[in-house]
Amino acid sequence: MIRDALPEDAEPIRLFLAANGWAHRVQDAQRFAQLLQQSQRTAVCVDDGTVIGFARAITDELSNGYLSMVVVASGHRRQGVGRGLVEHVTRGGADITWVLRAGRDGAAEFFAALGFEPSLVAMERCRRGN
Repeated sequence: MIRDALPEDAEPIRLFLAANGWAHRVQDAQRFAQLLQQSQRTAVCVDDGTVIGFARAITDELSNGYLSMVVVASGHRRQGVGRGLVEHVTRGGADITWVLRAGRDGAAEFFAALGFEPSLVAMERCRRGN
């Protein structure tokens, strides 16, 4: 079941992310709870009480959106979970240009299947440290 993430989901989502390659970004539970709270759009997929997927996005709700994170447990990939998470956080956004970073293996192909295209105009200023 895919739904908006709730404040009480913060710790189960954080543990899920830590177990799925994001430990370096979610070490601080309080900081992660704040990150979740300040994300305008979130989606969590729960199967039998266990988090199996998570996505978050930041948007002005009018013109621009940034899909910050999409993570699906390896045993649940290629079952529509990732697609559902992306559709959930980008819903109602026909007038919004969504951008993302597709640096992980298979990410470019996954997002291309959802209508994303490579951009020749994007730039970034990376954070310091992790």
